[in-house]
Amino acid sequence: MPEFILDRGSPETAREFAKLDSFTQGYIEAMFFTDEEQLCEESGRNMPSVAFDMTTMESHFVGGDSPSFADLAPETLARIIADCQRFQTANATLLDEAYGRDYDSEQAGRDFWYTRNGHGVGFWDRKALEPDSREYEALTAKMVANRDDNTAWGAACLKRSALKETGLGERLSKAARAFRGVDSYVGDDGLIYLA
Repeated sequence: MPEFILDRGSPETAREFAKLDSFTQGYIEAMFFTDEEQLCEESGRNMPSVAFDMTTMESHFVGGDSPSFADLAPETLARIIADCQRFQTANATLLDEAYGRDYDSEQAGRDFWYTRNGHGVGFWDRKALEPDSREYEALTAKMVANRDDNTAWGAACLKRSALKETGLGERLSKAARAFRGVDSYVGDDGLIYLA
């Protein structure tokens, strides 16, 4: 699948996007990534299609006129910035711990969007945010080794689940779920709003 690249609009709006912190940039990119089809449909725009080059074995998007960062209503952008700032401030200690691992603030912004809105990925799903312990790894190995023994597998699974609950990914997920989910939509003026 080709990499999603957010259309940032005109040079002026691209500069406005560049001024945002990387957490907020990641959050906005995730919003457009998950909602692009719906936003295209609501605005009467065409989704880009995927073209595959057999000589290079690479795929890329072609055509379409997807909504861009420039299509955000000013109050939507203000709300996004405020929500991202509130989350980062309230969870600074957890995020600092995450950034000390193989994990960055742009991905954290994406995971905030994914987690708060109930998408199938998020903080809890990141290997870098799993419990960093030999016990967790040993329980994982025990589960794999005992996949044919339901009792042993189940016991290792329960212990591993309890340990995961204390992990960084789960703690960040709980913090993100405390924020009410939001839906994007296209208003009568053609701009993008959050419900």
